[in-house]
Amino acid sequence: MKNQILILFTLVFTHQIIAQTVVLPNTNDSRVITTGLPFVLIASDARAAAMGDMGVATSVDVFSQQWNSSKYAFSETKQGIGVSYTPYLSSLVKDIFLGNLTYFNRINERSAFAASFRYFSLGEIELVQDEFSQALIEKPNEMTIDASYSLKLSEQFAMSVAMRYLRSDLKIGAIDADAIPASTFGVDISGYYQSEEQAYASFNGRTRLGFAIQNIGPKFKYDEGGQENFQPTTLRLGGGFDFILDEYNKVSVTAEVTKLLVPTPPIYGTEFNYTDNDGNGEYNPETDDLGSVVTPNVIIDGKDPDVGFFQGMFQSFGDAPGGFSEEMKEWTWALGAEYMYQDSFGFRAGYFHESEEKGARQFFAIGAGFKYNVIGIDLSYLFSASQVKSPLENTLRFSLTFNLGPGTYREY
Repeated sequence: MKNQILILFTLVFTHQIIAQTVVLPNTNDSRVITTGLPFVLIASDARAAAMGDMGVATSVDVFSQQWNSSKYAFSETKQGIGVSYTPYLSSLVKDIFLGNLTYFNRINERSAFAASFRYFSLGEIELVQDEFSQALIEKPNEMTIDASYSLKLSEQFAMSVAMRYLRSDLKIGAIDADAIPASTFGVDISGYYQSEEQAYASFNGRTRLGFAIQNIGPKFKYDEGGQENFQPTTLRLGGGFDFILDEYNKVSVTAEVTKLLVPTPPIYGTEFNYTDNDGNGEYNPETDDLGSVVTPNVIIDGKDPDVGFFQGMFQSFGDAPGGFSEEMKEWTWALGAEYMYQDSFGFRAGYFHESEEKGARQFFAIGAGFKYNVIGIDLSYLFSASQVKSPLENTLRFSLTFNLGPGTYREY
């Protein structure tokens, strides 16, 4: 009888020890928000790139489709075509690039239509099984096709809706025979305000304001059992002012802030059994021994990011584990300036800033633009200002535009 009591006491005591659990935070969790198809966030035209990757509130140009398509309703040109080329990781490889083709047509005094095609090539990947096998060449790529319609709601304000098809073909068919491209669709909603030209003491001026919510759409995945990826849903807010010094000289300054409307990764931890050697009921790493894993990937702080895209947009404003201070770090900001002479020569400069905890993209950019009759050429160059080197460091970007029917409409 005594032996049975002793065995029962031992089992109960052992059970109490094993039942003690503790959740310890994972040490390799990243605080950076990630999405699928991140290439759509790269400035594909040289003018926007030279001003610090901004365009939601700058004056209208051919490439407004990427930033704020409602600006097309203020174009003085009847229609335009733009082609741009951006080398990527040019210091390492020569065949990775981002290309853009854009067309717009101002239908009448109040409305405009635009369409664009963006293609991101990741170059050629050569696969060799052994020295006796023939090399297989794969060319992973991503692309978007979109169309927009913009409408003036008043003389100074316009809004636009854009529909976009997004496709990501990154899986290698030679390795996975069932690999198929991932695809989804997105919607942009944007608005643009441009005041009338007003006279000041020594110059005339004009105010510009813009907003855009881009890539609103469902998540996507590469296979049936794979992880769902958010689109890079983005909120852009910006404002600027044109200093019209005389009929030949104009200086424009613009500021823009952006935020990804995607859930912030929470702080994860792992739940362990542990032996409470000091008997205080709390885990002490100096005296207690960790046991087996009970539950991996437990959310310690923050909110579950496994939600629908629409809920994720609203959740993104208040789900950072670090509270308001971390939410503010998720906003990027940019400042840009542009000098134009006779609307035929321009010089541009800009700065872009992202928190070091959220990606550390920080860089200066400069650029220039030349226009002769209907043809325009724009160039830009980037200088990294962060310890994390930009993939576009020391990269010269090119844009070529054709403005057909200049002076058809008069906005000022």
